[in-house]
Amino acid sequence: MIYLQLFWIFFKIGLFSFGGGYVMIPLMQKEIETHGWIPINEFADIVAVSQMTPGPLAVNAATYIGQRAAGIMGSFSATLGVSLPSLILVILIARAFLRFKENPIVERALRGIRPATAGMIAAAMIFFAEMSIFTKELPRDIAALFSGDFSAFKGFGINPGALFICIIIYIGSVRFKLHPITAVVISAILGIFLT
Repeated sequence: MIYLQLFWIFFKIGLFSFGGGYVMIPLMQKEIETHGWIPINEFADIVAVSQMTPGPLAVNAATYIGQRAAGIMGSFSATLGVSLPSLILVILIARAFLRFKENPIVERALRGIRPATAGMIAAAMIFFAEMSIFTKELPRDIAALFSGDFSAFKGFGINPGALFICIIIYIGSVRFKLHPITAVVISAILGIFLT
């Protein structure tokens, strides 16, 4: 039964993740928290490792999570689930896309998907910031913050080493066009000494 569950959950993730692997991260995070397949900090680590290994982030993460949840068959089920929607959509849409590309409804739908994709990537960014830079999750109760209740920030702090690495890599990437491999190597070296 867990194989079918893994397949179905990762099929939904693959089907509704427009914009690539980073968009899938919040969806995977939610499912991992719901089902308790792996610790959430292990998920953050596997996403980081998936960036350095060959293949798409989603497939690598799904394969790992499936294996941890239910062994080799779980790995197969999760990987098939996350990959199948793309295969089906490419087969169905490939021929029709050029014909419908200029259709106003399709154009508006794609314009609506773009900001949602940006929002999902921002959610992934916040997840990684909570896992690495902040010492406590960011408060989720926005209404309490607007009413002046800042008790959710009690015990909140920042890891200065991780923040320093984040700023250095950001500046290096934006200002000096630092190559991603160089950024990973610099981050690893700094991480050994600063975090």
